[in-house]
Amino acid sequence: MNALPETPRLEIRNLKRAFDGRAVVDDVSLKIMPGQVTCLLGPSGCGKSTTLRLIAGVEMQDSGTIHVDGNLICDTVTRVPPERREIGLMFQDFALFPHLSVGDNVAYGLRKLPRAERHARAAELLERVSLSQYINAYPHQLSGGEQQRVALARALAPRPKVMLMDEPFSGLDNRLRDGIRDDTLRILKDEDTAVLLVTHEPEEAMRMADEIALMRDGRIVQQGAPYNLYTRPVDLASVSFFSDANVIPATVNGALALTPFGRFLAPGLAEGTPVDIVFRPQHLRIDFDRGGRGPLPTAKDGTPARAKVVRARFMGNESLVEFVLDEGGTTLSATIPNVFLPQPGTVMWLTVPRDRCFVFARSGAAPS
Repeated sequence: MNALPETPRLEIRNLKRAFDGRAVVDDVSLKIMPGQVTCLLGPSGCGKSTTLRLIAGVEMQDSGTIHVDGNLICDTVTRVPPERREIGLMFQDFALFPHLSVGDNVAYGLRKLPRAERHARAAELLERVSLSQYINAYPHQLSGGEQQRVALARALAPRPKVMLMDEPFSGLDNRLRDGIRDDTLRILKDEDTAVLLVTHEPEEAMRMADEIALMRDGRIVQQGAPYNLYTRPVDLASVSFFSDANVIPATVNGALALTPFGRFLAPGLAEGTPVDIVFRPQHLRIDFDRGGRGPLPTAKDGTPARAKVVRARFMGNESLVEFVLDEGGTTLSATIPNVFLPQPGTVMWLTVPRDRCFVFARSGAAPS
């Protein structure tokens, strides 16, 4: 007998919200299981924070539904108040109460419990975030990282089923951020909390998320494991959001796109369709000029293209070298581990592995 599928801890279906006739959240659907971390990733203004406010109940959707553990908590008729949704909130502004002690801040959402139970829960959580010694201190006596951990303890105190986090680490010093993020995730997973984290930083999403939902213009354009989004992007904008990208323009001719690196397959694209051949700087390979000749073509790496160095810079862990192709004049960048600083004007040969390239129809372009 087949086991029944587990019920999502949080599920949103076809959420829509418009302001002044402009769709800010446009048909967004998500499922998050207990203990799962999903990141809403996208540029500022793409609808991430509005989606969080709809789930929290501080904004009302125009259509769509929100469910917690399979129970409807909001549609256009039914609306469970925010304080009864069993949803915790953490924001960039920790919003601790300055007149309350650390212990009382953590226990603030437990006012219906007896005082002894409130104190015990606050003490338990402060121990888990390694701040037991500050239970009687006040927020202004803590560092930013310590305040963030108090905010986490306070959000977890009522045992929410879902935690919504709106760029909660962006105000922290870079030296502290990674450790605090890792500690926060460990505690949330220990509590079996479903987490929806909003960020505009791809590195943060890759580090924290079990799944990423990439948003653009109010819609989720791609969703899946971080590895899948990085290695199988749906378009040029998706590649560019995660990393720098090299782009070579071409046109489809007989299901092929001809470039200085040879021909690329362009299946399913109409004759004359303008396309972009896209690859990341770390995948551009370089070779030295040998009396006007480069390496031989291969099925794996295609045809070498002759180029000249424009400039080279050492970036700490790697070197960034910019080239201009002899054929077509396209500028390309390569990242090279360690120190590699060829002089401007140096002739080199470039190749790019075919399995590291993406072929996309150019956005907004019609066949010529």
